[in-house]
Amino acid sequence: MESVRDVRKLPKAHLHLHFTGSMRPSTLLELADKYGVHLPDALSSGRPPRLRATDERGWFRFQRLYDIARSCLRSPEDIRRLVREAAEEDVRDGSRWLEIQVDPTSYAPRLGGLIPALEIILDAVETASRETGLGMRVLVAANRVKHPLDARTLARLAVRYADRGVVGFGLSNDERRGFARDFDRAFAIARRGGLLSAPHGGELSGPSSVADCLDDLHASRVGHGVRAAEDPRLLRRLADQQVTCEVCPASNVALGVYDKPEDVPLRTLFEAGVPMALGADDPLLFGSRLAAQYEIARRHHGFTDAELAELARQSVRGSSAPEDVRKEILADVDAWLASPAEAEEAAA
Repeated sequence: MESVRDVRKLPKAHLHLHFTGSMRPSTLLELADKYGVHLPDALSSGRPPRLRATDERGWFRFQRLYDIARSCLRSPEDIRRLVREAAEEDVRDGSRWLEIQVDPTSYAPRLGGLIPALEIILDAVETASRETGLGMRVLVAANRVKHPLDARTLARLAVRYADRGVVGFGLSNDERRGFARDFDRAFAIARRGGLLSAPHGGELSGPSSVADCLDDLHASRVGHGVRAAEDPRLLRRLADQQVTCEVCPASNVALGVYDKPEDVPLRTLFEAGVPMALGADDPLLFGSRLAAQYEIARRHHGFTDAELAELARQSVRGSSAPEDVRKEILADVDAWLASPAEAEEAAA
C-alpha cells in the first residue's frame, strides 16, 4: 500500500469560502429550530442536496437553498458562531490563512444596516482569528444580479474598512447574467483603495468570462476559472500573469459543471503553470471542506505529495497574507513534505 502524508496536516491557505455556505449543517439545524424556519429536505436530511446548476432552473434552486440557510443568521451571536466554527473547521483541515467572502447587504436587514452588518462580521473575524490562531480576513463581494451602482457602494465601503480586515473585492452569483464590464467602476474603486480584485468567472460560463475578468476587472485572482482550460491561449495568459484561479473541485461536480471529479481540469491548469488555490466554496451545500479538495487532487488526478505541496504553496502565494506570514507557512509546507509518509488510511 502506498504511503502518503495526511493532507489535513498540509499547511495551506483557503481563498474561496462563502459566508453562509461555510456553516456546519448541525448549526443550521439548531438555528432553524431556534427561529422556526422550515428547512426543506435538501437542507435537513444530513446529506448534501442533489444540485445541477448548469441551467437556470437548477441555479435558482441552488440560490433558494442558500437564501433559506442565510435567513437563519439573524443576530450578532449567530454571526460570531458561524465565523468561529468556520475557523475551527479550517484549522482542522490544515488551513493557516482564510479569506472568507461575504456580501454584507444580504445580512444588513437583520443586523441594523449595511455598516453595522459589516462591522459585526469584521469583529467576529478578528475574534475568531485571535482565538483559533488562524489568519483570517474578509473579501467583500458584490452580487452580479444587482445593479452596478450597488456594487460601487459596496466597493467604497470595502475600501473604508481596509484597515479592519477587508483585503479584497469580488463579484459573485450567476456569471451568465450581465457583463463584467458593467462592474468595472466598482472594481476600479476597490483597486484604488488597495484591495485585490477577485471576481467569479469561468464556472457556469466558458473561458470568455475569465478573459472578461482580466480585461474589464483587472483580476488578480479569479473565483473558479476552471473553464479557462478550454482555451490554451487563455491558459498561457493566466500563467504568464500569475493570476490565481480559486478552484473548487467538489463544487464543480455538485453544480454539474463537470460530471465526475476526474473531469475537473486540475492537471490541465497545473501543467500549464496556472496558479491554483483549492477551495471548498459552500461546504454546507456541497458536503466537503478544504482538505477534501486536496484528496480529490490526489485520488482522482494522481497528484503526488510534492505536487500537493506545490498547490498549497500556490494558495499561500495567491493570498493577501503579509510577507512574514507567507514565509512561515511556506516553510511549514516544506516541513510537511520532508516529514515521513503515513499509511494511506491516515489521509482518508
